[in-house]
Amino acid sequence: MKQLSGIDATFLYMETPETPMHVAGLTLYDPPKAMTGSFHEHFRTFFAGRVHLIPIFGKKLARSAFDLDHPGWVDAGEVDLDYHIRHARLPKPGTFAQLEAMVGDLHSVVLDRSRPLWQFTVIDGLADGRLALYSKVHHAAVDGGAGMVITKALYDVTETPRDVGPAPAPKPKAAKPTMEQRAIVGLNDLMANMIRQHITVMTAGAKLMGSLASALIPGASKGEEKVPGAPAIPNLVPPKTPFNVTITGQRSYAARSVPLDEAKFVAKATGTKINDVVMAICSGALRTYLLAKKKLPKTPLIAFVPISLREAGNTDINNQVFGMNCPLATDVADPLERLLSIQKTSSTSKNMAGATKDAAPKDFTLIGAPMLLPGLVQLIGKSGLADMVPMGVNVVISNTQGPPFPLYCAGAKVTALYPVSIPTHGIGLNLTVQSYMNALDFGLTADRKAVPDVADLADGLKPALDELVAAVKAKMPAGEAPADAKAAAAPKAAANGGVAAEAKPAKAKSAKTGPKAGTSAGKDAPKAAKSSPKGTAKPAKAAVAKPSRAKAAGARRAAP
Repeated sequence: MKQLSGIDATFLYMETPETPMHVAGLTLYDPPKAMTGSFHEHFRTFFAGRVHLIPIFGKKLARSAFDLDHPGWVDAGEVDLDYHIRHARLPKPGTFAQLEAMVGDLHSVVLDRSRPLWQFTVIDGLADGRLALYSKVHHAAVDGGAGMVITKALYDVTETPRDVGPAPAPKPKAAKPTMEQRAIVGLNDLMANMIRQHITVMTAGAKLMGSLASALIPGASKGEEKVPGAPAIPNLVPPKTPFNVTITGQRSYAARSVPLDEAKFVAKATGTKINDVVMAICSGALRTYLLAKKKLPKTPLIAFVPISLREAGNTDINNQVFGMNCPLATDVADPLERLLSIQKTSSTSKNMAGATKDAAPKDFTLIGAPMLLPGLVQLIGKSGLADMVPMGVNVVISNTQGPPFPLYCAGAKVTALYPVSIPTHGIGLNLTVQSYMNALDFGLTADRKAVPDVADLADGLKPALDELVAAVKAKMPAGEAPADAKAAAAPKAAANGGVAAEAKPAKAKSAKTGPKAGTSAGKDAPKAAKSSPKGTAKPAKAAVAKPSRAKAAGARRAAP
């Protein structure tokens, strides 16, 4: 048995009927050219030859002796693909909004812990003929980085599936230990873990204090009496919003795509990062949504932003995450000032998180955790504590770099990769984005009671990007508008479109994405726009005069 780490096990302890702890994806495909019959059967046959590439898909949970310590993974035996790969069909007319509603319903159902913790649903019936796959895996097994490992096993880079070889011969079953043997081994492991982690905490404590001092007061660790230029600590007290409530077990969901080239254009012109632009897009959409409801707070919303601890080349299927809290400047009316304010505060938050993440515990041991912690989570939900006490942040915003080239699954071309994530008590809205080819694919997952109109919020993402693009162009000196302005309105299907990439847009044929990149997807989800003409020039690097930092930090604050 391979024991779960404290971080992995926490996602099990946090799970209740109101707070399912699985992450998922909504993938859209063009039908395979040579396919006959049902795509569900076609995909099932294909996946049967790939499931061995994802070892966690053949594991199930086993409790520790007397529930004294974290559970572990054990071999599940033969995987029942009839259970794990389901089929669903949309009712007519098969709109994208109907697909989103079905995903919300599927995402509301917890996984069966007596089986391997994953389940796929093949969905057909979309009016435009495309196919969809809703794939969920428990967060105890994967984080965003591990999810990309699963993507690599599942997908190909050509229309013809690669040969992955047969599954290895099954290992002979080991003798099942008696309860007495399990108890002895479990107690030994428990005591060893507690001693090891106690030493780790003692060592990390001093390192953490030194790291915080270095991050907040540059030069303090060198004994300087006066330290000029110390960064201001951002305000991290969240205001109350409609998202910060005790949630139910029902989910609402919306997916949208926006052009990655436009986001790159804004980032290059303002000297910011793509991640800053993504945060500003979310901030603009949230501001518009809350203004329309007359519920925009006077102080900025705070987002929790996960940070990966995964080292380059690490392919372990587990959770390796940290995080930071970042103000979203939703109280700033001007889009460019909002973007620069986000850049400034997120830079400070990143420095603090970067200085402390190595000292943060990646595991913990607590005697009786499988019994004690789930009860605490249930108490929080039943008491309505989240309705009265702030949870520290307002929303979660997560950003993952996806492949900049086309993917194929069982011969079907992938047109969009939308994330589906986790709301929790007190944080009833999660905005997750993944880049794929020439688009940023947003998935908004919310509690249905707190945010029943999540599609309206999602419809604000493209206008938020549009106002950033317009503001950038308005700041450009006369006659210096970039020659590729058309490319910013109709993005090219670039072969280099990763979230973190700042490369030049490549010439490529147009690609189809989920809902059309740059349009509302709540209707019939038209396919992505054609690429712009070849030979367009790059935007000039220094085309925009940036607003001053002081102006970005405080000028033109808008009253709700």
